Amino acid sequence: MTGHAYTEDQLVEQPAMGSFAELGWKTVSAMEEVFGQSGALRRETSGEVVLVPRLHAALQRLNPNLPSEAIASAVDELTRDRSAMSLAGANREICGLLKDGVKVAVPDRERGGLKDERVRVVDWENPAANDFLLVSQMTVTGQLYTCRPDLVGFVNGMPWVVIELKKPGVAARQAFDENLTSYKHAQNGIPQLFWSSAFLIASNGTESRVHRRRAFQDQRAEARAIRHRPVENRLRGAGEAFREEEADELRLGAAQGGGAGAA
Repeated sequence: MTGHAYTEDQLVEQPAMGSFAELGWKTVSAMEEVFGQSGALRRETSGEVVLVPRLHAALQRLNPNLPSEAIASAVDELTRDRSAMSLAGANREICGLLKDGVKVAVPDRERGGLKDERVRVVDWENPAANDFLLVSQMTVTGQLYTCRPDLVGFVNGMPWVVIELKKPGVAARQAFDENLTSYKHAQNGIPQLFWSSAFLIASNGTESRVHRRRAFQDQRAEARAIRHRPVENRLRGAGEAFREEEADELRLGAAQGGGAGAA
């Protein structure tokens, strides 16, 4: 990208990041990401789509009474390779883990042997207890190609939101047809980014389209964690897709002239 005032970055991406920041999300650019523990995301390779250090820290915070072995087992289950599954199947499975927690075996101190516990992945009752991070221009490597989504929203280190942006005047639907659809391709794309995704958003700053993954539909618990006010006129650079309100349901807003549906 250049520093020209009329680029997609200046007209849409930066305002979108600003909107998410106003809603309480931390934001970071991965355009010049450094890999390893000294980097901003602490990823080891560009093939990683889960921010493991943030996930591990969130699980520890949400499950203070569980041993470290239980936390490590939950991280392993959430990040294991699901490439042999269909995209819908992988998304459905991880949705269940996010909703119900990860079942792990821990030592039974009273009776001996092992007992089952659930490791909470998301605090559905207290949104502030979760970690919200929006990352711009994060490189992700698939089987054959490397892609760079415009924005990825992480909740407790898991990628929940994938956003593609176009300049004003370019139809938001084009971001779906040209980018998001190709990203989901098993061989030519980066399907691992969508195993835990809940929302796909395309926007040109004045028109937006929001798709909600089918595996995340009808999850009322989700509404208590991340609430959303329908955008009355348009999604301001896609960022207002996660505005909070006191309503009991999470509804998807689309920009005036846009649309919404399940993917």
